[in-house]
Amino acid sequence: MIRILGYLKRIRKDIALSMIFIVLGQLMTLLLPLLMSMIINKGIKNADMAYIKQVGLQMIVVSAIGVVISSLSSFYTSRTATSYGKILRESLFLKVETLSQSDIDTVGTPSLITRCTNDVKVMQDFILHSMRMIISAPIMLIGGTIMAFFLNAKLAMIIFSVVPLIALVAFLAVKIVVPIFRKRQRMVDELNRTLREKITGIRVIRAFNKEPYEDAKFNDRNEALSALVLRLQRMLAFLLPIAIVLGILALDALIYIATKNIDAMTDVEKIQNTVGDLQAFVVYMIMIIFSLSMAAAMFVIVPRANISARRIAQVLDLEPAVRDPEQPKPIDEARRGEVEFRHVSFSYLDGAQPVLSDISFVAEAGKTTAIIGGTGSGKSSLINLIPRFYDVTEGQVLFGGVDVRELSQEDLHSRIGLVPQRSNLFSGTIEDNLRYGDETADEARLNRAVDISQAREFIDELPKGLQSFVSQNVTNLSGGQKQRLAIARALVRDADVYLFDDSFSALDFLTDARLRAAMREAIHATVLIVAQRVGTILNADKIIVLDNGKIVGEGKHAELVQSCPIYREIVASQLSKEALS
Repeated sequence: MIRILGYLKRIRKDIALSMIFIVLGQLMTLLLPLLMSMIINKGIKNADMAYIKQVGLQMIVVSAIGVVISSLSSFYTSRTATSYGKILRESLFLKVETLSQSDIDTVGTPSLITRCTNDVKVMQDFILHSMRMIISAPIMLIGGTIMAFFLNAKLAMIIFSVVPLIALVAFLAVKIVVPIFRKRQRMVDELNRTLREKITGIRVIRAFNKEPYEDAKFNDRNEALSALVLRLQRMLAFLLPIAIVLGILALDALIYIATKNIDAMTDVEKIQNTVGDLQAFVVYMIMIIFSLSMAAAMFVIVPRANISARRIAQVLDLEPAVRDPEQPKPIDEARRGEVEFRHVSFSYLDGAQPVLSDISFVAEAGKTTAIIGGTGSGKSSLINLIPRFYDVTEGQVLFGGVDVRELSQEDLHSRIGLVPQRSNLFSGTIEDNLRYGDETADEARLNRAVDISQAREFIDELPKGLQSFVSQNVTNLSGGQKQRLAIARALVRDADVYLFDDSFSALDFLTDARLRAAMREAIHATVLIVAQRVGTILNADKIIVLDNGKIVGEGKHAELVQSCPIYREIVASQLSKEALS
């Protein structure tokens, strides 16, 4: 909690103004009962209209000032809480950007979304309520107590008879609700995960007529969360009423004793207590009881905020598995564009078996190296090690003659043009998406990338060409169009190495052939291609064949057809018999 509250230092000015206005507002509130008592005691008792008007005017002025101060207090406390929420969300977002893929896998995408939204909202509400309660409650408690004891110390003791009872109720509430708050956050994560899966997989769900099954799964988790929240709210609903009932009982006791022994109030020498004094005393007592009730409510608010603070801190304190070296090395310019794997083995954090085992090969600069193998052979995992989305478990991946772990990630990524297995485009224009590869690219470079990627034919058919809008989730483009734009985006970058992770799978054979021919003619950088189709890699300078995470063949197409049974099986399943000869 302290770690997360440290971000309040950035908004010290708003906090200071909020505190000043809250204190001034409470002081105005404390003055009103005293002025009311003065009117009753002296003005009404002596029928002094001038005095009543004078003190009444003072009450109006104090009330008006109180309204202005309260408005300013609400404004600054709201701004403080909102600014704090903004800072937390920004800090979480920037932190997530530094995390490796393995870190994100560990926390979970739905949980990260919940922490950036729901948990931040909890902390924002905590700041909003706690600033008012933490400052207001002590002022009301201390100020009301001083005034109550000033009027009658004996009667004031009645108030404090209920304090232990209220404290006991708050303690029991905390012991009961804190575990429920923790469970609630976990269930919110699960619900978000289910909702995310349903939204992203809506086409598959509809295609298999699984709407009833998914609806039932969502409803089960939604109802379980609702039942838990209702149970929690029922418990919390009893807390404030119990505190109020205890306060009312104390108030009844006060009035009973005061009416039975009203003469005892004449023992106070400073004030001649009358009905006005008793009325002021009751108001101060209500203030004290209300402040105790707010304190009891904080016993519930604080644990809930503490749980969210820990969840936020867990992300902010997470040390990325992939970090820059303290003193990054430059690449060896003589080996620029060269990628080498030296006895590389790799396992995911939750994987029992290694995904890759003792992988060694060199992708020579300026040449095309293809990687092929069956499903689950480790092709994509191998490609992901080059830009350090994951770090190797054993061995080395060298980029330009230097271990990628000794390069800065910014330098490494600036030299790579990546086309991932899933074509992730962003809402905006086509040009915006292409400039993701390089913001400084001129129109000629954009057009060159569009021509090479074979995207020109469909872009020219669009009403606005490059300025055509890409919708959210790219629903207005086909799979092949998305893939070609993703390839163009990578080609806009003048990279040393291009990585294509099964990036031609959505293209028809004719478009695939044209694209590869254009790349051979125009691209002179190192190219690594992960492919499922043999036709895509027939002309590669080197083909790496993977099987169960191990290299079982290496060479050109003609060589592997003769020497590698697994490669020959893949070719036989896709190409004609002539390709095997």
